[in-house]
Amino acid sequence: MANEASWRRLDELVRRAGRDPRQLTSAEVDELLHLHLRVSSQLSTARTHLGDPELTGALSRRVARSAAVVHGTRPRSWRTVVDGVTRTFPAAVWHARLPIAVSTVVFVASFAVMAIWLALSPAAVAAAAPEAVREAYLERDFEAYYSSEPGTAFAARVFTNNAAVGALAFGMGVLWAVPTLYVLALNGINVGLAAGLFHAAGDATTFWTLILPHGMLELTAVFIAGGAGLRLGGAALAPGDRTRAAALAEEGRRAVVIVLGLVLVFLVSGLLEGYVTAAPWPTWARLGTGAVVWAAFVGWIVVAGRRAAADGLTGALGERPATAATSRRGS
Repeated sequence: MANEASWRRLDELVRRAGRDPRQLTSAEVDELLHLHLRVSSQLSTARTHLGDPELTGALSRRVARSAAVVHGTRPRSWRTVVDGVTRTFPAAVWHARLPIAVSTVVFVASFAVMAIWLALSPAAVAAAAPEAVREAYLERDFEAYYSSEPGTAFAARVFTNNAAVGALAFGMGVLWAVPTLYVLALNGINVGLAAGLFHAAGDATTFWTLILPHGMLELTAVFIAGGAGLRLGGAALAPGDRTRAAALAEEGRRAVVIVLGLVLVFLVSGLLEGYVTAAPWPTWARLGTGAVVWAAFVGWIVVAGRRAAADGLTGALGERPATAATSRRGS
């Protein structure tokens, strides 16, 4: 391959700088930066035009390793923190979009199977719970749950519960992704159980108008956490040309960025559940508020994630955009 020699040279410089950056001469430091920017550009081209996952993965790993050397010793600042929130997090989510899609499919499929089964089968409804329990749940308990505590206390409890589910879906991914798939399927089944019971009772409107205002954002965050867990599982199962420990460490740096970013997302979804879901507003206002917040989040992830990826970011902790390095070099 035409670029193989420059890739090997970049790997050599990164290895030497990793042991002791002072081993590099000034000319070699310039060469390292030049090669880092060139490979970042090649990564962007590979992602956009080539459709070669193996090449994209190899270039992503090279860019991540060289970025750690190029930027790892620079002083931290508020600009770095802002870049982490506004660029590194969306880049990490964008980088994990395929496993996030798998995570979403697992949840939605589990939800749909349970909901449709209960909605269409009186025998399944009867087996789900005793009649008195079902009636109390449908007529009182489900709706009362959302107004059972003052908004702030309820939002705090919801945030804690959601963050725990997200952390479990992410953290268990290291065990070959099997527990992550189980958590996603189990939560899908639980939500599908509620949906199926309401549909079977002919009161689907109550379910959807209480779930959607906060659920659009909340479940999206769960899907993202699940995708991060699946990436960890993929690294454990198929590390490629890396050792399993190196693969897990590399994916772990992206997964940590995702989990830290999701803390804020779960906080917002908890506030929606505490203050919007049960608010005495018209249905269109509650649904509209949830939809606007969800659309803003997803739109930001797509736009900012694609832009950050085009700048050479892969979402690993400690990365900086290649374009930023270019502007510093030119100044």
